[in-house]
Amino acid sequence: MKSSVLVIGGSGQIAQAIIAKLLSDLTADSIVVVSRSPRPDSFSDVVWYQSEYDEASIGKLSMQFYDQQRSFEKVFICIGILHDDEVKPEKRLEQLTAAAISHVININTITPVLWLKHLLPVLKRSDLCQVTIFSARVGSIQDNQMGGWYSYRASKAALNTLLKSTAIEYGRRAQHVKLLAFHPGTTDSPLSRPYSANVPNDKLFSPDFVVDRLFAILKTLPNDGELSFLDWQGQPIQW
Repeated sequence: MKSSVLVIGGSGQIAQAIIAKLLSDLTADSIVVVSRSPRPDSFSDVVWYQSEYDEASIGKLSMQFYDQQRSFEKVFICIGILHDDEVKPEKRLEQLTAAAISHVININTITPVLWLKHLLPVLKRSDLCQVTIFSARVGSIQDNQMGGWYSYRASKAALNTLLKSTAIEYGRRAQHVKLLAFHPGTTDSPLSRPYSANVPNDKLFSPDFVVDRLFAILKTLPNDGELSFLDWQGQPIQW
């Protein structure tokens, strides 16, 4: 078995900070990255695959990992969208459209869980694998005191629900896999930059800080077969 770490969504700033940290402190035999974008020159030592994240591509890559006899000790699913050329967070009901909801949920909810579906045969043979999926505090239904951001909130709440069911099934079929839904806080990145002007400086985090906090949490995360929903401080978030 080849001990590897898998980063899905490798073009984002947090994902690239994860890759850089792994390169500086590599315990696995190899780092495998999946991204829509080509591999940057700075990551020449990384095994890099390009994908459009359609289910056929996800299934094909997962089968490749299986055939390569890879054993992943960590998986980071960093796929996510808050805004792009097609959608922006809705402040009022009048801004809500079916197309926006579908677009955001496809990226934030459906794609991560399809990866967990197709990776199951690969992850089953790991002695211990920690899978981090980037969620968000706004996906907490109990914590929602402000409303708005309809599509994004719904996509993360739905993601958490699907991850909960996945953790239950993984607990039966892949008992050495631990799932973590992780809230990184407000990170200074293109994802949040248009909406972070009013965030205090001490609450606006660099990607490197977020990654350091995540790796510290992973060191003490129990392999209990449950889904954990934690913030960057390691504190549980209400569902």
